[in-house]
Amino acid sequence: MTRRLVAEALGTALLLISIIGSGVMGVSLAQGNAAITLLANAIATGCMLYVIITVLNPISGAHFNPAVSLAFALRGRLPWRDVPGYVAAQIIGGIVGVWVTHLMFDLPVLQWSMTLHRTGGAQWFSEMIATFGLLFVIFGGLKARAEAVPTLVALYITGAYWFTSSTSFANPAVTIARGFSDTFAGINPAHIPMFIIMQVIAVVISHFALKALLEDG
Repeated sequence: MTRRLVAEALGTALLLISIIGSGVMGVSLAQGNAAITLLANAIATGCMLYVIITVLNPISGAHFNPAVSLAFALRGRLPWRDVPGYVAAQIIGGIVGVWVTHLMFDLPVLQWSMTLHRTGGAQWFSEMIATFGLLFVIFGGLKARAEAVPTLVALYITGAYWFTSSTSFANPAVTIARGFSDTFAGINPAHIPMFIIMQVIAVVISHFALKALLEDG
């Protein structure tokens, strides 16, 4: 269990390093072009997802996301007793990843995201769609072609950065961690709760919808 929790924490930390770091680098190099910055952010995140899922899947299942862990528990594929540990490891790993990134770019380690406002019905609905889509890709991929899941998730998130109004957080641990960075990829802490609520709602909806669609008992 210790190895699994370390893998979840490490993977989530690396994921946040890719998200925050590419955002900082994008802003630095794109000279104010938000589209180029978002493109860099999406590509870096997708690349990192492919790597960490491929490498760490044999150890922990490569969730790196409380929504994914909850979805696996609902399907009986993760013991409920393991869920609190997974979620804690993911949240802690995500925050540590943010702090490591700040150190790499010579930014104040401890900060709050106070300048980036992500709120409103459209973005809340976007988070529900983004999370549902991620779970569709994961469980649909496991049923159709399990070895392709790392590629499928990486491609989905890279695209979802662009086709969702919220830029597809789709992950409570990522959402919380991004509140600790006042950079391009941050989120005002006051807006975190509704993002997480919509992500959890998507987990519940996907459990019943995908179970019926995929005939997954």
